[in-house]
Amino acid sequence: MASWSGTTRRQALTGAGAAALGATAFAAPRAEAAGRVAFPAGRPILIRHATVVTMDRGVLTDTDVLVEGERIKAVGRRLTAPATVIEADGGLLVPGFVDTHRHMWQTSLRGVGADWTLGNYARWMLEKWGPLFRPEDVYAANHLGMAEAVNDGVTTVTDWSHGLRTPEHAEAAVDALFSVPGRARFAYGNAFAPDQSWVTDGRVDQILRGRFDGRPDQLVTMQLALEASDTEDGRAALRFARDRNLPVTSHAGVFGFSGDQQIRFLDEFGALTPSLTLVHGGSLSDDSYRRIAAGGAYLSVAAESELSAGQGYPPTAKAREFGIPVSLSMDTVVWWSGDMFSAMRATLGADRGLAHLRAHEAGHAVADNALRASDVLEYATLGGARALGLDSLIGSVTVGKRADLVLLRTDTVAMTPTHNPAGHLVFQAGRGDVDTVLVNGRVLKHRGELTGVDLGRARRLVRESFAYLRSRIPDAEWEAALNPPR
Repeated sequence: MASWSGTTRRQALTGAGAAALGATAFAAPRAEAAGRVAFPAGRPILIRHATVVTMDRGVLTDTDVLVEGERIKAVGRRLTAPATVIEADGGLLVPGFVDTHRHMWQTSLRGVGADWTLGNYARWMLEKWGPLFRPEDVYAANHLGMAEAVNDGVTTVTDWSHGLRTPEHAEAAVDALFSVPGRARFAYGNAFAPDQSWVTDGRVDQILRGRFDGRPDQLVTMQLALEASDTEDGRAALRFARDRNLPVTSHAGVFGFSGDQQIRFLDEFGALTPSLTLVHGGSLSDDSYRRIAAGGAYLSVAAESELSAGQGYPPTAKAREFGIPVSLSMDTVVWWSGDMFSAMRATLGADRGLAHLRAHEAGHAVADNALRASDVLEYATLGGARALGLDSLIGSVTVGKRADLVLLRTDTVAMTPTHNPAGHLVFQAGRGDVDTVLVNGRVLKHRGELTGVDLGRARRLVRESFAYLRSRIPDAEWEAALNPPR
């Protein structure tokens, strides 16, 4: 274990040593005279009187959810059990959000690229600044990124980790993912290698054998992040993944970077399967969408990114037309938010806006919206779980599944009243409304405060990392990046 990690793998998986906050009714004032009740290890948790958005059985009002160990034990009314009680008081209980593509190693440069295009990003983030990152910089960014995801109700986040120039960088990334007891998918990548030979030279096997046991219920699981290409190394990398049963994710349909030729190659190679997630996918022909649908591969739509950076228009309409399953992602906080509520709004706005524009250009109006709030809520939860092959474990509030749950308070101005839960979650709610978060049955946030995560340490590590990176970036270059030409 590298020296920058403050938590061992076993501690991260078992949750040893975590502090806990109380389980009193979250609508009550934060400071209570009677103090707060802890969440004792091993004691069941009963969430009472919630509005449960199940994602597989509709919306259940005034419903209780019993969590025992790592799993959802029961869902029903007036449940009783010797348990620590969380009074939801009508709050919205949803399965945790699943982000299928986030470059977490860039968290320490949050917001720098607010005005960037894709070309700006490639120039500054990948060509100039990415090679400056040390393993400890990757750790700091991933550690804070994991804490951010949990805090925002993203209980599973895919670390699309293409900043791993060396095996030491990869170890640091994995250490950070295990350091926060959220659920994560480590997508091992390397944008700085001229080819894909890094996949087969032993480093991936080393981390796969040393850190991952192959069980899908491990909190952190692994896949490959490849820029899939029709080259000898590219084909060898895909065979490597297939031989080890490793899922693959690849940027695809990115204007000027990857297009139909890539999809034809993947199809002919036999790689367009449900174990492949294609990120963006907005600059493709109908032939490519047909191939993707026929093979069963997934799309990861990052609408905030695609609408601003220019990879291609968010392809949710094409996905519906051809029957391609969709998940959502945030891409990178260098540009955009890490907020899945924003992702859902951007996705719905992009889809509907284009439909209205095309209708007006044809001289008529849209009678009814095709994409619904409930659809994008599914993209953000069960859709993401399916893309990662984890839908038997997470993605819905279902008895027997792992208790990855998010409770949103409904006593704020924006959350009052709540008539249409799916619509409210997409258009009214925000990450500030996330009151309680459970991952694998463990309470990681309650009454708006993270538990078991040292945010002071996370902030300090990122401040120290940024100070180092900034010391290596000339002032003129930094100013040019903050204010690119119009």
